[in-house]
Amino acid sequence: MPIARQDWARFEYEHRERADELTAAHRERAARGEKHPVWDFLFTYYSYKPSQLRRWHPGAGVELADATDRLAWRWYVPGTRDDSAAPDASVFAREKSELAGLIERMLRRTASRPGQFGCFGLHEWAMVYRADEHRHAVPLRLGQAGTDRVVEGHDLRCTHFDAFRFFTPEAVPRNRTSLSREEQPLFEQPGCLHAGMDLYKWATKLGPLIPGNLLLDSFELARDIRLLDMQAAPYDLSPWNVVPVPIETAEGKAEYVRRQREFADRGAALRMALLHAWLGETATAGHARQSTGSQSAQIVH
Repeated sequence: MPIARQDWARFEYEHRERADELTAAHRERAARGEKHPVWDFLFTYYSYKPSQLRRWHPGAGVELADATDRLAWRWYVPGTRDDSAAPDASVFAREKSELAGLIERMLRRTASRPGQFGCFGLHEWAMVYRADEHRHAVPLRLGQAGTDRVVEGHDLRCTHFDAFRFFTPEAVPRNRTSLSREEQPLFEQPGCLHAGMDLYKWATKLGPLIPGNLLLDSFELARDIRLLDMQAAPYDLSPWNVVPVPIETAEGKAEYVRRQREFADRGAALRMALLHAWLGETATAGHARQSTGSQSAQIVH
């Protein structure tokens, strides 16, 4: 039974309101030409504009009544009624077979592994190790020498290639594992902050096949993880009111791991929800929460 237009129009409106609230501060900064070392990442690295984030979809196989205009949209097909339309996962699979295979492998394999919680966010430190120039034009909290000593005093255990590829040449051989793009699905694991953030990336790649609420839930998870990622980084972000999590101390490590585990739980629920929405599979017991974003009301600022 297709969703009546008056109903899905309400869902669409509520989605836009929520998306606009989540991106308001970023859009205001962009209008002023103002950069932010923490939050801009959500809109530059993932390359998904606020205007795209506010576009609502019902998810794969969900029919919308009185929606023939959507037949001109990507991966929508006619429904069971003359006036209905629905996103079709099989069209995506045909047009983007390699991408579909990659996303499924990443989601399934990550979900199948236990989380690892001993990295302490040192990937950001490895990106500036013994470096004359840094990716962010922000001072180092402990200075260059102090930052280098932290790296040298720890075992680097990064499992995420898209962090590892930014390591300085001197930091690369210090990592426990040498990572590559080809082998990324072999090492991704649910304790990794960036594996949780990338759920937003996969949701954007799947586009209309993912319901609007899950897209925004994945954005909220990426936003919340991004804050910890930069709080644990070596940078002095006090001008932006970012309180550091000093992972060079026992207390900082404990806080990092506690929050990392919480994000892993949220990511596990969302990972299963994305698979269920896209491929119609039933989420396993313990992963039945419908809206992971409801756990945090913080807005990007």
